[in-house]
Amino acid sequence: MKKYHFVFDKTEKSKKFKKIIKTKHKSVPIKKSDLIVVAGGDGFMLRTIKKYYKLNKPFYGINCGLVGFLMNKYISKKIDQQIKKAKVTTIHPLQINTVSAGKKKSSFLAVNELSLLRQGKQTAFLKLKINNKILIKKLIGDGVLVSTPAGSTAYNLSVHGPILSLNSKKLAVTPISPFRPRRWKGRIILDKNKIYISNLDPKKRPIAAVADNNEIRNISKVKVVINKKIRFKLLFNSNQSLIKKIKLEQGKKID
Repeated sequence: MKKYHFVFDKTEKSKKFKKIIKTKHKSVPIKKSDLIVVAGGDGFMLRTIKKYYKLNKPFYGINCGLVGFLMNKYISKKIDQQIKKAKVTTIHPLQINTVSAGKKKSSFLAVNELSLLRQGKQTAFLKLKINNKILIKKLIGDGVLVSTPAGSTAYNLSVHGPILSLNSKKLAVTPISPFRPRRWKGRIILDKNKIYISNLDPKKRPIAAVADNNEIRNISKVKVVINKKIRFKLLFNSNQSLIKKIKLEQGKKID
């Protein structure tokens, strides 16, 4: 039997699950565990992955939140059997480097997406480059989003971005409420490319960078690239794999 380390969110459903699971399973210290069982929602899972990924252990999520796209269906029985049959999905995160208007540098990771959003009432003026080639000289709108395949059914889909297959090795660059070029729908690019985004008017038109649940304000420049050296290992039940969830979204009709 594998050794588990349990991590619980503070939601009522997570608290209920914690009471049930404590009577059946022992939570060992995280460094002695074989895997990390996370009870919560997608946001809590993202925070937990980033906190513990350097331990090189797989994460098995149990949905005690709302959507639970990165989680497995809520169960309180036969967890051992479910985990034993689960398959590993490996995800490489976005590596995001930012420079603020005050020249402060920051670096962080994102599993789902990076979104650059206007902070005030005026639209953002952005320049986009892919490697050394200019993609858009001046994008005027509410912002722009760079999404991984794992995150393509989240915020990216809500702003009419494409759904990417998990093994596509692609990224989606999607505008958020574009005013000019009005009909630009974005671009799908290979994930080996580097994306550079500059704020053309940081004083008058400040923007914020939001990566999953991290936010940095007053951004002047951003560099985005997939970090292939980092691997997040997620366990999914065979009938609830991330690939199947994405394919289901691809086949859904608009309500």
